[in-house]
Amino acid sequence: MKLALNEARKALEAGEIPVGAVMMTPDGEVIAAAGNAREQKQDPTAHAEIEVIREAARVLKSRRLSDCTMYVTLEPCPMCAGAALAAGLKRIVYGACDAEQGCCGSVYDIPEDPAFHQFSICDGPFMEKECREILDAFFHQRRKNNKT
Repeated sequence: MKLALNEARKALEAGEIPVGAVMMTPDGEVIAAAGNAREQKQDPTAHAEIEVIREAARVLKSRRLSDCTMYVTLEPCPMCAGAALAAGLKRIVYGACDAEQGCCGSVYDIPEDPAFHQFSICDGPFMEKECREILDAFFHQRRKNNKT
């Protein structure tokens, strides 16, 4: 999760909502790391999770990421949870819960819903305080800037 937090900090420096993600193999090798890139790419799907899934698939030359674990600083939204499920991720570990859009247990639990033919284990919150702090600071600053 510390590596995902580093990616979140990079996203923050780039003017993005500070969410970071890292994809790892079962033996702990980092195969991809990314932060949010929606503003940079002007792409509404460029969430950290989507970016790291795309990069991991490219590196592994496979759309199947069934042995991989994704660490992400914020609980995945419906799109990202669905993409993780489609990629067949073994496990998703998230930092801060998202009470508004979180789909790994907070609002809904897409990766563990028995209605789907695939299943990904969701674990979190993990290092929630650290992950929440960077998000809270970003949104506090954004609100402060919007008042002027």
